Amino acid sequence: MVRAAVLPAVGAPLEIAEIDLPDPGPGQVRVRLAAAGVCHSDLSLSDGTMRVPVPAVLGHEGAGMVVAVGEGVADFLPGAAVVLNWAPSCGSCHACSLGEVWLCANALNGAADVYARRASDGRDLHPGLNVAAFAEETVVPANCVLPLPEGIPLTDAALLGCAVLTGYGAVHHAARVRTGETVAVYGVGGVGLAALQAARIAGASRIVAVDVSPAKEELARGAGATDYVVASDTTAREIRALTAKQGVDVAVECVGRAATIRTAWDSTRRGGRTTVVGIGGKDQQVTFNALELFHWGRTLAGCVYGNSDPARDLPVLAEHVRAGRLDLGALVTERIGLEGIPAAFENMLAGKGGRALVVF
Repeated sequence: MVRAAVLPAVGAPLEIAEIDLPDPGPGQVRVRLAAAGVCHSDLSLSDGTMRVPVPAVLGHEGAGMVVAVGEGVADFLPGAAVVLNWAPSCGSCHACSLGEVWLCANALNGAADVYARRASDGRDLHPGLNVAAFAEETVVPANCVLPLPEGIPLTDAALLGCAVLTGYGAVHHAARVRTGETVAVYGVGGVGLAALQAARIAGASRIVAVDVSPAKEELARGAGATDYVVASDTTAREIRALTAKQGVDVAVECVGRAATIRTAWDSTRRGGRTTVVGIGGKDQQVTFNALELFHWGRTLAGCVYGNSDPARDLPVLAEHVRAGRLDLGALVTERIGLEGIPAAFENMLAGKGGRALVVF
């Protein structure tokens, strides 16, 4: 048995419980977690903004060591260091055939599976976003793990599984930031901090971080921000003032609120690009009039998982880490145990801190 943070029902508090985890079956691997990041998507799953079968063990950003493999698994051996891949591509759907593996139609099919049982009552448990990282150990299909490149600390490597792939990918794949361009990043959480570092790596000439909390300025500047704006009704105007009244070339929205998306759009120059990374609820309605769409000529685009291909991008990110261009530890503002996850959710809602990391 292993300890895990269980979501018994949508909207219910997480419960730390022992679960019965089976041995890996054919095509599966068992992983002992070293760390798991607490992502805003986990909060969205717990409150029903995003739907998964419950009861479930949440957590999708993790890294650890393989401790056992099932029949037919040849690519991984016990002792291998791995990063969890919560959105494995099937390789055969329409999106995958186009090379857009981040839009795979079957990526989350595993979330409906029963992967373990609660020890106290035998109740079936589902694996959240496929990988159930809020547990000491997990059992996943082999395509839900990626080999961790050499030279990357195993604990910090958990952040590669979502925050960094998403933030880096939003800048490099979705927005395609070019050297010398100006960038605004809305939301200085884990993904936002990764996006700030990615903008610096891309060679952006000015990087404006925007957040509701004045306390995050030092964190943002440490990640690469050249300017910091505390979010208000005048945010777009302030950003235009910083960019010769033009607006930024690229705005990356990492919050998922209608008002923030609208402000990000308003702060982008004529002909600029606004990339929406944040996951908002169905009640978050963003409106534009037809004339402004024509006049401004801006591009507004969604972004799923940073438009990343984890198998392709993980080695690239690892090289940035080894070269000192990407600092994984700088994203982490709190290291906690399983019991600290509810408080980490509360901090997210209050706009506090960067990434909380569960360390096992």
